[in-house]
Amino acid sequence: MLRHSFIHVPSIGMTTERRIWNSGIRSIDDFIDAPPAFISATQSQRIASHLHLARNRIVRGDAGYFYDNLSSKDHWRMFKEFRHSIAYLDIETTGLGSPGDIITTIALYDGKEIKYYVNGQNLACFVDDVMQYDVIVTYNGKTFDIPFIENYFRIRMPHAHLDLRYILRSIGFSGGLKSCERQLGIGRRGSLADVDGFFAVLLWYDYTRGKNIKSLETLLSYNIQDVLNLEYLMIEAYNRKLTDIPLSIDGLSAPAPPDNPFAIDAQTVHRLGARFPVREPFGPAMRPLPGRFPV
Repeated sequence: MLRHSFIHVPSIGMTTERRIWNSGIRSIDDFIDAPPAFISATQSQRIASHLHLARNRIVRGDAGYFYDNLSSKDHWRMFKEFRHSIAYLDIETTGLGSPGDIITTIALYDGKEIKYYVNGQNLACFVDDVMQYDVIVTYNGKTFDIPFIENYFRIRMPHAHLDLRYILRSIGFSGGLKSCERQLGIGRRGSLADVDGFFAVLLWYDYTRGKNIKSLETLLSYNIQDVLNLEYLMIEAYNRKLTDIPLSIDGLSAPAPPDNPFAIDAQTVHRLGARFPVREPFGPAMRPLPGRFPV
């Protein structure tokens, strides 16, 4: 979509961009070759210089240039051109970021390879690994995942960031990640449907206090399924956003996701579900589960 976009050029907004499209100029190359008649020669020269720069930045893989020059509501346009350097990211924690809260696991998926990190094992490796990518895709990461990561590791995440919470909301899908999944036809089945953010905390405590490896594997399965589903949701959102563009641009196909390397242990889910039948808010009220999982 970036190769058909003009709104990253200073002074060009959506109205002017659509006038350019309607004039028959459908791409950056079209404009450079023959600017539309309604734009003066002086303006056309100025715009063309920006478009030459943009074309060069696409070739160089400079995601930051477009992230800085597009409004947040148009960041979705970056997806196709930078898909090769995207990591889908999700974290699990013991709370919302109060003192004492920790990251328990992190899942990272780049469309080919799944990586996962566990507190007390390889969590520190995440920092170097995530810096290999130019763009990250999350669900609600701008509010939660990224601030938590930056505070926890004392780092700055310089990536261009596509947050699906806002992209999906712009096309009519709201709620949590699992709600959006159901609305878009990829609801989770079986025991995986019973695992949510609060249950993920229970799984972590059951693993660390009860030494139950099945709890860790169930937690990792849940965490990894989040990032696998993010790819599908990002492609679906991108394709739906294209329908609002008065151009004939091919959408993207969602590849078959890789197998999740971990499985949900139904017995563990049932055992914890029976012990904690009432879901508590994912917030200060549920920490640190005194009398149940002693700290």
